[in-house]
Amino acid sequence: MAVTLTSTPRADGFYMPAEWATHKQTWLVWPERTDNWRLGAKPAQQAFTAVIRAIARFEPVTVLASARQFANAQAQLSLEATKHPIRVIEVSTNDSWCRDTGPTFVTNGTEVRGVDWTFNAWGGLNGGLYFPWDLDDQVAQKVLNVEGIARYRTEGFVLEGGAIHTDGEGTLLTTAECLLNANRNPDLTKTQIEQQLSDYLAIDKVIWLEDGIFNDETDGHVDNMCCFVRPGEVLLAWTDDKSDPQYARSKAALEVLENSTDAKGRKFIIHKLPVPGPLLAKAEEYASVDLTGAATPREAEARLAGSYINFYLCNGGLVLPTFDDPMDAVAVDILAKVFPQHQIVTVPGREILLGGGNVHCITQQQPA
Repeated sequence: MAVTLTSTPRADGFYMPAEWATHKQTWLVWPERTDNWRLGAKPAQQAFTAVIRAIARFEPVTVLASARQFANAQAQLSLEATKHPIRVIEVSTNDSWCRDTGPTFVTNGTEVRGVDWTFNAWGGLNGGLYFPWDLDDQVAQKVLNVEGIARYRTEGFVLEGGAIHTDGEGTLLTTAECLLNANRNPDLTKTQIEQQLSDYLAIDKVIWLEDGIFNDETDGHVDNMCCFVRPGEVLLAWTDDKSDPQYARSKAALEVLENSTDAKGRKFIIHKLPVPGPLLAKAEEYASVDLTGAATPREAEARLAGSYINFYLCNGGLVLPTFDDPMDAVAVDILAKVFPQHQIVTVPGREILLGGGNVHCITQQQPA
């Protein structure tokens, strides 16, 4: 069982490493929720399987599956051999967004520990996406128990892993749209939230972008909008179409980045990564999503928060969602130039996007 510590990572000499630091493994949760995933979640399971197999080319993967789905997940993921092992563990969850429900791992260079943020399904009773979320709030602790890793619990402080990106050198990217939203930590000031990020991730400087991707139901998670390539260098979701509601958001973020320095005083090198689409949900795609009253209903013709920023870096690999869109090839070309040391593997991204996120949202890295 994971020991729960009463100190903070920073006080103990621990920090959150960048995503490109070497991983021990990647964690995911097997999808099955039929009021979020269409057609009994079978297309989503195929899409997750493609992501899991892509990651297993580069590093081990652990998948959490419910008792109902354990045998199916085990069978689906065992159909063909992978270079690295895929492990399936029975764990109860509410849905399958491991970036947000899994622990944020921190390290001191020799030991790894985990931060267990309070989770409220992206807004609790004030705009949250489903109820209840009690099982998802237990995911981080269960992962840490499995690994026998010490745990820091931020009881009452709400944060999702998708709301933050760090360069591993003291700088963190986030959005005010999410972290300053009244449905996360309404009693805390911006300064108090920065203090929590400092205490639990050893962050020295927070770069506040105003908004994330247009119509992102997570309230603008930064992992869909902007990410680090390496210290002092970022990728930003971009469109040149001034009539697109995304344009003003991306332009405002660009201005913040151009006028900011990181924790080490570096000016940012900024690469623009075009957004696909606009991508809209088709009526037939959401027609088979169950209406249970426990989750926010899916709306046909809604604009989807499609973004190539939502890729995942693993040991020597970059797993990129694609959308049968003309911008797919442009994104691959840009990422190949910015990440010359990584092998780019594309996976179909639309099915996961229909459920509200993408490759980065469903993964959580455990540093070596």
